[in-house]
This record gives sequence, C-alpha cells and structure tokens, in this order.
Amino acid sequence: MPVPPTDLSSRALQLLAETFGHPAFRDAQGEIVVHVAGGGDALVLMPTGGGKSLCYQIPSLLREGTGIVVSPLIALMQDQVAALRQLGVRAALLNSTLSARDARAVEAALTAGELDVLYVAPERLLTPRCLELIGGAKIALFAIDEAHCVSQWGHDFRPEYLQLSVLHERFPAVPRIALTATADPQTRAEIVSRLALDRARIFVSSFDRPNIRYTIVDKDDPRTQLLRFLRDEHPGDAGIVYCLSRRKVDETAAWLATKGVSALPYHAGLDTATRTLHQGRFQREDGIVIVATIAFGMGIDKPDVRFVAHLDLPKSIEGYYQETGRAGRDGAPADAWMTYGLGDLVQQRRLIDMSDAAEDYKRVSTAKLDALLGLCETAGCRRVRLLAYFGEDSAPCGNCDTCLEPPQTWDATVAAQKALSAIYRTGQRFGAVHLIDVLRGKEGERIGRWGHDRLAVFGLGADLDEAAWRGVFRQLVALGLACVDHEAHGALKLTEASRPVLRGEQPVEMRRVAAGPRRKSASRAGAPADLAPAAAGLLARLKAWRLAEARTQAVPAYVILHDSALAEIARRCPADLDALAAVSGIGATKLARYGPSLLDVLRAGDDAAFGAGA
Repeated sequence: MPVPPTDLSSRALQLLAETFGHPAFRDAQGEIVVHVAGGGDALVLMPTGGGKSLCYQIPSLLREGTGIVVSPLIALMQDQVAALRQLGVRAALLNSTLSARDARAVEAALTAGELDVLYVAPERLLTPRCLELIGGAKIALFAIDEAHCVSQWGHDFRPEYLQLSVLHERFPAVPRIALTATADPQTRAEIVSRLALDRARIFVSSFDRPNIRYTIVDKDDPRTQLLRFLRDEHPGDAGIVYCLSRRKVDETAAWLATKGVSALPYHAGLDTATRTLHQGRFQREDGIVIVATIAFGMGIDKPDVRFVAHLDLPKSIEGYYQETGRAGRDGAPADAWMTYGLGDLVQQRRLIDMSDAAEDYKRVSTAKLDALLGLCETAGCRRVRLLAYFGEDSAPCGNCDTCLEPPQTWDATVAAQKALSAIYRTGQRFGAVHLIDVLRGKEGERIGRWGHDRLAVFGLGADLDEAAWRGVFRQLVALGLACVDHEAHGALKLTEASRPVLRGEQPVEMRRVAAGPRRKSASRAGAPADLAPAAAGLLARLKAWRLAEARTQAVPAYVILHDSALAEIARRCPADLDALAAVSGIGATKLARYGPSLLDVLRAGDDAAFGAGA
C-alpha cells in the first residue's frame, strides 16, 4: 500500500535531520524527494552545489531495497561513498578499481539486501552479469547522475548513456531520477527522449549561483594576469585553472610552481598513478591549485574550491557553466575568472571546421560558440546573459565585472572601416597581429618585405593602441564582419556582411573594455570575515583536528565535516552534545562519532583563552 505524501514528507524531514544533520530542505528538494520516494520518475535540473545528491539518497533510504546510482566518474563515487559511510549509510560502489574479491563482496551485499545505496559505473551496469545481479535484488530506485552525458551535442558525451533506457525496459516498476546541472532546452528534450522519461516530472531549479563572481578580461600576457589574480584575490586558496592543451597545462603548472603557487598538472597524457596522486592531493590538502584540461572536473565534490580560472575559451556556455560551477559549492564567495582574446576564437573555430564531424554537428557547435562569444562581449550583466541561455529571466546581479564596472560602448564605425580595409588591402592573407602592425605604422622587416608600409592604411590607426585594436578585430569576428580562414593559418577575411560597413551604410558599435575593478578578495584561505579573533583561532584548531582525523581515515577532510560546519561550531562554541547537535551538518552518526572529540577541542580552546587572559 502506497505511503501517503504527508507521511513521506515527515519521514524525509526526519531522515534529513537525523542522518544528514540539516533542519530543512532547500528549494524543490523536499518536493523531489517525496515524488521519487512515492514511486514517480523525475528529471532534475539543479545547479552544482544545489543539493542534487540528497534528491536520490533520501528516497533510497525511504524506499525498500537499494538505490542504484549510475555515475560516470570513479573519483566522485569514492568520495560520495566515503561521505555516506560517515553518516552511517550502508553505501558501496562497483567499478574497475575493485579487486575481484571486493567486487564479489559488494555483489553479495546487494543480493542480501545489506546496502542502502550502490554507485555503479555505466560501463559496469550495462554488462549482462550486472543487469542479472540487479534483477535478482530488491531495487529502491535508479538515479542517473550527470544525465547531460546522454546528449551527443554536449561537452561531456558518454556513449554508454545512450543505452541506459534499458533500465526502463527491464525494470519498468522501479522509479528513475535523472539529474544534471547543465542542460539547455535541446539537451533536456534529448535526455527525456533517450532515457524514456516521457512520463517523468521535470523539476527545474534556478541556474543562478549568486556566490560566484564572473569576470572575463582581455587576454594580454595571460600568465602574468593569472598570477596577479591569484596573488591579489586568492592567496593560499584551492582552485582550478583550465587550459586547452596538455602542453599548456604542464607549462603553466610548472611556471606557477616557480612563483610559489602549489600547482599540479592534470590531463589524460599523464600516467594513471600521477593523475590519481594529483587529484588526491587536491581533494585532501588545502590550497592546492590544479592546472588541467577538461579531463579533470566532472563530479569533483570538493566544496571549498574558491576559484575556477580559464586561460583558454571553452567550447560552449554549457562547458563554461559546468566548469565554473565547480567553484563555491559550499555557498561561500568564489570567482569564475577567464582571459579571452581573438586567438581563442580563431582556435575554437578552427577546431570546429577541421573536425570530421557531420555538418549538422558543426552548425550546432558554431551556434554554441557564438552564444559564448555573446557572453564574452556583452556590455550588460554577464549573469543575465548566462541565465538567459538556459531560459531563465533575471535582473542585473551586481556581482560580475560588467556590473561592478560597466563597460562603455563607442562608435567604432571608422575604426571598423580601417580594420576591414587593412584586411582587404593586405590580400586577406594575414592575421590580426600583422594587421595591427600595419595600422599602427610599425616598421619592420616583415612589413617591408610585403610592401605593406606603402599601403594607404599604413599608420592610419596610430590613434588607437595595440590593446584597443585587438578588441576591434576580435569584435569584428564576433559580429560576423570578418571571418577566419583556417586554410591560410588563421588569416582574416571579409564577409558579405562587411560591405555595408565599408560603404558607410551601417554603423558599428563596440564594447570598450575598461581595466578590471580592483576589489577586495572574495575569500581568503583563513577564517570567514564575520568570525571574532578568538573564534578564528578556534576554527584553526578545529581544522587541525579535522585534518588529523581525515589522514587517519584516508578520506578528504570535507568528508569529516565541511568548513561551514566548523565555522558554525567556532561561532557558537557549543558546551555539550545537545548544543553541538544543533549545528547544521552534524547528524546522529557524526555526533556519536566525533562529538566528544569536538567538545575536547572546544574545551582546550577555552583553557588556552583563559590562560592567555590570566
């Protein structure tokens, strides 16, 4: 007999408090939990850090049987299983890291009904042996995490996800919940179709991450710009720096290390042991900066990543949103920072044009890149533009670079005509660097060899500096007035749309990029700003206790307790277990396991403060 929704709701709230240590659900979490626990299918679109995992973990505990979670990344499985076990939840995983003996033990536990939650890699799940194993067990639900991996247009496509409709075919009575943090309307429709979720209820939370500050700066000596950003805004903080190529990852990480930054490289070209070591250090140590290709990141559960920086342009807004969403999962202030220049645009369009993909795929990829260019070039609020891409209306945020220091726009018609004329008169065979030298009247062997110092446009643009001309050429391409000829090594060519501009029939307005605002850092590696000095000292001792505990158990420190929980303990300074239980994030199991030790740390802090006062 089905459990009434009111009873499910009260039981869910009780589990949330007793097991997970939270007093209330956020946004639509409670509604999703009751729907899935009651046997309904769901598609959940919720931003990174919005609490997606609770939407299937709690229904798995409420329903009879084991919740099967399909997850594409081994590191994510390991961290989530470790975190659930800390809460007293019977969790396990099945993937290629297990020995045959350990895998058989997990399979036996599933068959015996001794697991609440089981994480399975999609490749393992789809094997006949695993499907037969699941068919012989009592299953509470299927959760398909990172469901955007089903989209062949997406940035994280996984072919195995196309076969996950088999779950509905073989187990039609078992509820399914698909979850993702990134899906435009096209991808949502694809998820519904490919996973046979036609009857699923769709829950769409706001894609806004208000704690993240978005900043995009003109690319000019990007390494130096990055180092300045790290030193001025995030000294000692954990973060991720994304680069397009493996070589650039290695070089950037090595260079940052020479500048005193604890930077480690991560890409698919490194051997498995090195990748595992670097990811483990990032997860377990404070202040590590990972420099990586997009091979790193999906499913990273580290809550205290204070910044994500891009030294190269991503392929799409979905990719940008997914990658920047790894910052600030704990809700504290974080930064999404990117350098962007014409070379990025040239490179991404070359990758699209030179790929072996079908023409319709290239068209979609070009449209996605154009949408990202619109975000980069907007003179309005970046958050408004970002959220609009996902179909969400919003007001200016006041927490992005264009809100903090609104860029000016200017009548760039004459400058555009000069630039377009330079492209034409040099034979449409040269890139922006050469064209800028011509316009600014820069003499040299290369200019003289081609006779470009005798052209009418030579020196015609001396009124603008090099940075301004880079912006002009970049925006000409973004506006479709010029294009990149990949067969001519990135030479710029005129488009049909440039004719009315050259004839003076169409004005051109461009964005004048001002210097980035000099602002106080969004965060620091130490205590939150609202902590009193005594509480800040106590927080440092609590972190030291947590680190020792994490090393003993060989788990990431945040699996023991999040920074936010430690800060709340330092702020409240609870005197007994009952008071400690009121701290968000401390459920019954963690209270029993760590409560006495935490109170010992607090009492030692009080004794130290008393001694100092005496």
